[in-house]
Amino acid sequence: MALSVSSSESRNDGGGGGGGEAIEGIDAFPRFDVVSDDSDHHFLATNKNAGCFTNASSGVHKKITQEWRILGKHLPESIFVRVFERRIDLLRAVIIGAAGTPYHDGLFFFDIAFPPDYPSRPPMVHYRSFGYRINPNLYANGKVCLSLINTWVGKKTEKWNPKESTVLQLLLSIQGLVLNEKPYFNEPGNVAWPGRFWEKKSAAYNEDAFLLSCRTMMLLIKRPPKNFEGFVMKYFRDRSSFILSACKAYKNGSAKIGYYNRQCESSPCASEKFKKLMKQLYPELVGAFSRTGASLGNFVEQVNVGKKTATPASENQARPKHKVGGVLGKLLNFLGLKKMVS
Repeated sequence: MALSVSSSESRNDGGGGGGGEAIEGIDAFPRFDVVSDDSDHHFLATNKNAGCFTNASSGVHKKITQEWRILGKHLPESIFVRVFERRIDLLRAVIIGAAGTPYHDGLFFFDIAFPPDYPSRPPMVHYRSFGYRINPNLYANGKVCLSLINTWVGKKTEKWNPKESTVLQLLLSIQGLVLNEKPYFNEPGNVAWPGRFWEKKSAAYNEDAFLLSCRTMMLLIKRPPKNFEGFVMKYFRDRSSFILSACKAYKNGSAKIGYYNRQCESSPCASEKFKKLMKQLYPELVGAFSRTGASLGNFVEQVNVGKKTATPASENQARPKHKVGGVLGKLLNFLGLKKMVS
């Protein structure tokens, strides 16, 4: 539900997908850029008539352009930002889920808007959720619950500081402290006490989070946010084999969620419920990634083989029934024997 984040606390290790290696194939896509199409931004109708954003000499305008310079120089390789030439109060960012978390290799989009009195108040932030709640801090309606943007209670040092806080710090906090290894414990009351009970709860939450992350991937391929269409397709075209390898390891129970390139040391690695759901979702993921142009021959072949070897739920469902009619049928029905031969 919430998370308290210190205004001085952020992570700039980049994260990255898979095993933490450099993210392939997206170097040509600038981490920071100015674009023109703002038509699908969540906050498009906000601040429309605020003159402070068009007046280059206003304090708000100068502060936002300063934020642009910070983002242009210091974004890690796993965060990409687009700002808008006609609406400097709007910003869109995508964060790549880090290795070692149930969000690894996923793309998570956030629409951000600066208020007219920025930086006195923090930016407004909306998570593009597709209706999924993948984290205690990221609601299905797009609300982001975070002390740094004053949407959750916290100590004074954990809240927005107009003199020190920045959008870069906000993005790094979401990446490192919200989309983390054990998001179950972001929820107030879920204390990370030692013991199997809490770890089991956390592992179950990670399973659900990973499944929802996979569903988000498929919807992003189908409906990518504007100005990121080519990025989304290219990213999943390059990362699909890594993601599918992880899914295969998870559904086979050979790896722990977030660590598909490591042998699972505990038993069981995943619940039977998760394995069943992952098995159902896997062909859908293969189909979605195939639409990006990814070379997935082996994965497609595995799905096709699975379909061919699938057996009927029961022999009775597969076997055609022989109807007995006429006088014989009536006689058998009278004697109560018809069901035995039908």
